[in-house]
Amino acid sequence: MGVISRLERHPMKKHPPGISTVRARELRQNASSAELRMWRLLREGFPEGRWRRQVPIRHYIADFASHRLRLVIELDGGQHSEAGDAVRTAAIEHEGYRVARFWNNEVLENSEGCLARLLDLVGQTHPHPTTTRRSAKSPYPSPIEGEEAR
Repeated sequence: MGVISRLERHPMKKHPPGISTVRARELRQNASSAELRMWRLLREGFPEGRWRRQVPIRHYIADFASHRLRLVIELDGGQHSEAGDAVRTAAIEHEGYRVARFWNNEVLENSEGCLARLLDLVGQTHPHPTTTRRSAKSPYPSPIEGEEAR
């Protein structure tokens, strides 16, 4: 029996993974401590967002993205330039996403502040909750313990 190629096993996938997909996979495998901390914050604080790490959007790879919330989170370290970040942000926003940027040290040293800022952003992402016949559950996250609902 011969070797079956990936394309033969999955006939709907007509092309092998692109360079950005391969690069995104490498970045996920080599996450920084700030990326790991943010990943935990997003998954624990906003499970309804269905977050993904290292997501190809246009010709960029976003650090974190929620397609459901149309929100991209970018972590910046010393290697980022303001001019390059502005172009990148504009390209991602052109695709219909909002972009929030955090410094790596901010994520590591002030996780609670990052979480509060994300709560505000997620609330702004869904200004008008919608309900369906199947579920009347609000898309807003419940208030953090000790915090009043707005």
